[in-house]
Amino acid sequence: MTSTPTPPGLARFNDLEERAARAALHEACASTAWVRRLAAARPYATADELYDASDAAVAGLRAADLAEAMAGHPPIGRPRPGDPASAREQRGMAGASAGLRAEMLELNLAYQEKFGHVFLICATGLSGERMRDAVKERIRNTPEREREIVRAELGKINRVRLARLVEEDARPMSTSATASVSTHILDTSIGRPAAGVAVRLLARAGRDADWQALGGSATDADGRCKDLPTPPAGTTQVRLDFAVEPYLRDRPATGEGGPAVFFPEVTISFSVVPGEHYHVPLLLNPFGYSVYRGS
Repeated sequence: MTSTPTPPGLARFNDLEERAARAALHEACASTAWVRRLAAARPYATADELYDASDAAVAGLRAADLAEAMAGHPPIGRPRPGDPASAREQRGMAGASAGLRAEMLELNLAYQEKFGHVFLICATGLSGERMRDAVKERIRNTPEREREIVRAELGKINRVRLARLVEEDARPMSTSATASVSTHILDTSIGRPAAGVAVRLLARAGRDADWQALGGSATDADGRCKDLPTPPAGTTQVRLDFAVEPYLRDRPATGEGGPAVFFPEVTISFSVVPGEHYHVPLLLNPFGYSVYRGS
């Protein structure tokens, strides 16, 4: 009995060094737990073995892991610039009318207000109308029911993206992995996310190199900044500049005769290695702040 040969794309994935393999998986799913589990289970003899491992890893994600995975997906109708995967998967919205786009934006906001996270659906092959109808139906769900639907949809998305990795036999898989960065801000004085805070990302290759400004974004209604630029290959240190003054401007003064905003900006720098994802939350209040590496 002859054995079925391993698909070329899967064979290359099996042979990647650990950091590059994790980077390739992170392009499919932002969950660190999912990435680690699939990378550790290599080598895979067949594509089905890889897909089954993905399904098992998704089923085992904790609430925080699931939230991390969802944070890697942009809202339907608004794929991130430079993100070919989401643009390809949301192709059904590309030719949508202005009215449908406006309706989808309104529904996305209502959904996020109720459930606290982005509306997630395996959009591959779906028209804009079908995606709109899906969010209309699912917004009536309980949070518990919707969480399980989100888990199932994430599993479908991951399978689609892994299939592209397995079938990628026309070109060699890149091993020049880079680090990726995300953040969110929690205002600990009120126990709520800090929305609308501008965040700038800078990078450098070595302590003696100059910082290179790569661009930035701003925190959304959940206090999350999901679309920060990707540091270039060779980056060893990353810096996040948080412009917190406009957010804190309306806070009470820090003391008699003191400034209305004690910390006008917060700057955090940290070391990175290729292939790793770094989620660095900022816990903020008018009198102090702290940061940590999250998951």
